[in-house]
Amino acid sequence: MRKAIFPGSFDPITLGHEDIIKRSISLFDEIVIAIGVNAEKKYMFSLEERKGFIEETFKNEPKVSVITYEGLTTELCKKLKADFILRGLRNPADFEFEKAIAHTNRRLAKIETVFLLTAAKTSYISSSIVRDVIRNGGQYEMLVPDAVRVK
Repeated sequence: MRKAIFPGSFDPITLGHEDIIKRSISLFDEIVIAIGVNAEKKYMFSLEERKGFIEETFKNEPKVSVITYEGLTTELCKKLKADFILRGLRNPADFEFEKAIAHTNRRLAKIETVFLLTAAKTSYISSSIVRDVIRNGGQYEMLVPDAVRVK
């Protein structure tokens, strides 16, 4: 069984995240989207909202589940018996950052990281850009799945 953890804060999930997850479904038997909790970080959306956005987006995909967690992703992988961490790459800076984490994770827990390049049409989208657009009253809807809506 090939199980992958896709960790992130998903504040909020974007079309880029959605694309990576959809494209990885054929690669893995199970994908666990793991929303990390960092007490020191200020989020725009509550943990429940972020989880709900993702669950709604993938409600018809039985291979995808959503959980929340605290602590090291490698420890979560051990607990869930996952052999892979899934990550999306938008640009060379993402690669350099993610490469260091992947090497560390492999050293800590023998976990392999699988990188997928984002689609060209979503490579410019980040959660921080979406939050900035929302904060400034802009049209964010074309950057996120339909489930993500500001009340």
